[in-house]
Amino acid sequence: MSFPAFGAPAHPPRPSTAAPRPVLWLALVSALALSACGNQADERKPGQKGPTTVGVLVLKTEAQALSTELPGRTVAVQAADVRPQVSGIIRQRLFNEGDTVKAGQVLYQVDAKTYEVAVASAKAAVAKTQAAAKLAELNHQRNADLVKQQAVSQQVFEESQAAMRQTAAELAAAQAALAQAQINLDYTRIVAPIGGRVGLSSITLGALVTANQATALTQITQLDPMHVDITQSSTDVLRLQRELAAGHFERHPSGAAQVRIVLEDGSVYPHAATLKFEGVNVNTSTGAITLRAQVPNPDRVLLPGMYVRARLATGLVPDALLVPQQALKRELSGKASVMVVNAENKVERRPVELAEAVGQRWRVTSGLKAGEALVVDGFQRIKPGDAVKTVDASDKVGAVAAPASAAR
Repeated sequence: MSFPAFGAPAHPPRPSTAAPRPVLWLALVSALALSACGNQADERKPGQKGPTTVGVLVLKTEAQALSTELPGRTVAVQAADVRPQVSGIIRQRLFNEGDTVKAGQVLYQVDAKTYEVAVASAKAAVAKTQAAAKLAELNHQRNADLVKQQAVSQQVFEESQAAMRQTAAELAAAQAALAQAQINLDYTRIVAPIGGRVGLSSITLGALVTANQATALTQITQLDPMHVDITQSSTDVLRLQRELAAGHFERHPSGAAQVRIVLEDGSVYPHAATLKFEGVNVNTSTGAITLRAQVPNPDRVLLPGMYVRARLATGLVPDALLVPQQALKRELSGKASVMVVNAENKVERRPVELAEAVGQRWRVTSGLKAGEALVVDGFQRIKPGDAVKTVDASDKVGAVAAPASAAR
C-alpha cells in the first residue's frame, strides 16, 4: 500500500468552473458604464424640466373715479326740548312715547283752573275800564261844546280831556292783561314746537311743573332728512388742491361733491347725500375742517349720534393703472414691488409707487405701464430671472372697481 508523499494533495485537483478573467472584466466595465449613465440621466432631469407656469394679468388703463373716506356723525336737522311755560299740575299726557307728532300737536295738559279764573278776572277788568273810558269820552265831548259857549272854564275842559285819555290808557292796559291771561291759559296746553319723533317722557301725571324749568318734559327730533357732520384734515384738503392744480386728476363731471354713507356694519346706505356746507375754520385742537352733508332718511335707519363713514368723490383719473393687492409685495422698509414677465418670458422684479387704494386694488403712479404682464398667481414657484409660461389669470383676480379710500 502506497501513501501519498508528504505535502501532496490527497485527491487530484478538480477541473476549475470559474469564468475566464476576460469575462469578469467585461461585466465590471458594463456595470460601471450603466451606473454612469444613470447618474448622468439623473443630472439631466432638472435641466429637462419645462418653464414654470404662472398666472398673469395684462395691465390696461381705465377711467377711475376717486373718493376719500372720512369719519362722520349723524346729527338731527332739528331737535327741540319740550318745557312748560306756566306752572301747574300735569293732568294729561296726550301722546305715546316714540310717536311721530306734528308741530302744534298737544302733548301735555296742565291744570288750567287758576288760569281760567285769571282770564275771567281780566275780562271783567276790561269791561270796567271800557265803561269808564266811555263815560270819560262823553264827558269830554260835552265839555267841548260847553267851553265854546263859555259855559265851563278851559280848565274843566282840559281836565275832562285828560280823564278821557287816562281811561283809554287804562283800557289798553286791561286789554293787555287779558291777552296775557289768555296766553297763560293757552300755555296750559303744552304743544310740540316742531314735527318729528317724540322721545321718553320725564314726568308722570300729577307731577308739578314750573315755568321754564331746567328739566325738559320730553324731546322731539326730526329724523328726515338727517345731517352728517364729517371731519377732514386740513392736510388732506391741501393735498387735494395740489393734485387738482397739477392735473393729476380731473374734477368730477357733476361739479359737486357726491357723498355716499357707509354704516357701522359696513353696508352702504342706499340714499345719496348732498354736501351742504364746507367749514371756514380749522379746529385748533384737531387740525380738521368740518363738512356737513344732508341725506334723506325716509325709513328712519339713521339716528342722531350714529358713527358713519362718508365717501366723498374727489376727482376722476382718466388713465388710471390699477393692480390687485395680491400682486404686491412690500419690503420691511415699506416699499412696494411686483413681478412682471418681460418680452423674453422671464420674471422681473419691478419697484412701484402707489397712490391710493381703490377697493381691492391699488392705483400705481410709476413703475408699470399698460400692456405689461403682471404676475398674480404662482409666486412661490418663481424668482427673478426664471423663464416662465404665462396663462391668463384675470378671472382669478376678481378685482372690482370701488370708490377710493384715503389710504396712502
